[in-house]
Amino acid sequence: MSVTLSPEHRQLGESLRQFAARHAPIADTRTAFDALAAGELPDWWNELVANGFHAIHLPERVGGQGGELLDVAAVLEAAGTVSLAGPLLPTVTAGAVGLLANDTKAREEFLRAVAEGAPATVVLPGQSDFTACRTGDGWSISGTSQVISGARSARLALVCATGDDGTDVWAALDTNRARIQSVAGTDLLTDLATVTLDDHPVGAEDVLTGIDSERAEYLAVGLVAAVCAGIAQWCVEAATAHLRTREQFGVAIGTFQALQHNAAMLLVTSELACAAAWDALRATTDTVEQHRMAAATAALTAIAPCPDTVFDTLTMFGAIGFTWEHDLHLYWRRATSLAGSIGAATDWARRLGELTAAQQRDFTVDLGDAEAQFRAGVAKTLDAATELVNDGPGRQGDYPHFETGPQRTLIADAGLIAPQWPAPWGLDASPLQQLIIIEEFAKRPSLVRPSLGISEWILPSLIRAAPEALRRQLIPPTQRGELAWCQLFSEPGAGSDLASLTTRAVKVDGGWRINGHKIWTSAAQRADYGALLARTDPAAAKHRGIGYFILDMRSPGIEVQPIVTVTGAAEFNEVFLTDVFIPDEMLLGEPTGGWQLAIATMAEERTAISGYVENDRAVALRAIAGVSGPSRADAVRALGELDAYANAIRALGVRETIRMLHGEAFGASSSIAKVAMNVLLRRTFRATLATVGRLAMVADSDPAVIEHYLLSPAELIGGGTKEIQLNIIAQMILGLPRK
Repeated sequence: MSVTLSPEHRQLGESLRQFAARHAPIADTRTAFDALAAGELPDWWNELVANGFHAIHLPERVGGQGGELLDVAAVLEAAGTVSLAGPLLPTVTAGAVGLLANDTKAREEFLRAVAEGAPATVVLPGQSDFTACRTGDGWSISGTSQVISGARSARLALVCATGDDGTDVWAALDTNRARIQSVAGTDLLTDLATVTLDDHPVGAEDVLTGIDSERAEYLAVGLVAAVCAGIAQWCVEAATAHLRTREQFGVAIGTFQALQHNAAMLLVTSELACAAAWDALRATTDTVEQHRMAAATAALTAIAPCPDTVFDTLTMFGAIGFTWEHDLHLYWRRATSLAGSIGAATDWARRLGELTAAQQRDFTVDLGDAEAQFRAGVAKTLDAATELVNDGPGRQGDYPHFETGPQRTLIADAGLIAPQWPAPWGLDASPLQQLIIIEEFAKRPSLVRPSLGISEWILPSLIRAAPEALRRQLIPPTQRGELAWCQLFSEPGAGSDLASLTTRAVKVDGGWRINGHKIWTSAAQRADYGALLARTDPAAAKHRGIGYFILDMRSPGIEVQPIVTVTGAAEFNEVFLTDVFIPDEMLLGEPTGGWQLAIATMAEERTAISGYVENDRAVALRAIAGVSGPSRADAVRALGELDAYANAIRALGVRETIRMLHGEAFGASSSIAKVAMNVLLRRTFRATLATVGRLAMVADSDPAVIEHYLLSPAELIGGGTKEIQLNIIAQMILGLPRK
């Protein structure tokens, strides 16, 4: 997936890639390193300007294309993918920052010059010691900038100086009137220089007023993130192509599991980078605090990790990737330079942590007045539900979302517990309608939305394949919270390799006789029914000889033995099945067709687990970050790093929702998000333990530390281990060869 979502944006990015293939192949660029460093424009710059790639986001009245930031993000992303040389990013950024100014003649002239093809750069606050002194109606600016990308080739510079009264003064300058000192840059494809101004006169007519300096910085970060997302995508494409074709020991190295996992992690990193860059650019109309969160997330998940992403790609190429002749080092150098251009990653982590200690990024999708009649109906039902209470415990656990009673029954009967399901179990709700329901529940925080728990993964298979009578027998009471479920899939010898299960189902008169042993079965001790996989045809291929059964857990021959975990609790169980009879009507689908139903169930489980990002695991860090103390600074920084990763996962989910709103098919985000959640949980607990110190010695501390830590393996392993998910990503999404 790319930074942008629409087919039009994808076509725009493809246009830039085709332009680069015709005019700016890397082989030609290699002959121009010295010229680029000296600030000479590439031979094709005028052609790029004629195509309008540099000014897509600028208004038509100044010569731009009248597009938006996400339009130019598609161009920058593609430029990152093809490693396009020259000052495109600095020029685009200067134009975008100029757009923040009030609509004055100075703004108009600056944007028009950029649209006409003048290469430009921007010196943001904190990137210079420029001071502006009043001189009559104008200003006199003096000082020297830090190293600035594109400053040698720029004809215009939009600079920020500190005025006499401490306010920021933004001015558009002709670089011919400044001292530009070239600096040998890490990035061989973009020039680097310092800008020195000595009492540089700036008339009032050259000052751009109204630019929010903080917004300018965050905007620049979003645009850099778009380029980095393109670099990450190139890494995925290049590594995957190499793994498919490079052979060792007579086989493609893409069959080596370690390399498959590395490639899959590249895709996870790339998808998160795209999501974070997208969110940073769409946040320009949010509050400045929300914009800061989105920009910091992009800095920490799209930009700062980019050098390591290329480095990981290099290691997959081996020694060949370390040679001057290979293009990889050009991407590596650019990624390193871009990461440095935004300042210290630790500073971004601190800034984000300071905010997220008390508030979170708002990922609400603006639905406007869409589906007003549907929304009114939902609101009426939920208003009625708020007048009722639940008066009974749930069968699935002692939690408010499992409680039973009149309130839950009303919500269930209205189809609002699983609205995406078909009637009468749901509302056949579209993705848009599902978002409306989420919003309406959110408007009523005192109203707990009921949960189906484990049955949420299983009931879709009943809806799809069970006889009508069985559906009516089991689904309504489950939705009312009166029935509890478990999932009888894993076995001692068939955990992640589920298709290797050995539990046998033998056909007998009127049903099936089951013998076997299941393990790691959550909630089996209180379940009324379970979804059971058993081998119905031992002679068939292992994925084809499996049946999917609904098991009444009160049946004779079932023995449940608790598994006590490190916490001392026994939420998991072993289940022994000895001559257990299951009637024919409790078999879903064909006797040997259970594997596809099992895959659907596990996909539902992975989606639910990836949604656990909404559960805050950094409570202890947040508590430490919220009070003064010796560990506060470390906690704030760690919190920023973790919340950045969590925000990128959330952005990934929002993007998937928007794709579905536009009618696109469900993508691969569930496996990607499951891996990302695994990474997030490990990082969270590692950072927590490193920060809380002696608090980790106490079993029942406040804030709680050890209880959550000791429970983490259940989430890390549940729904398939990270390694299994990486196998799926590598083979099913990236198309790497199986052994």
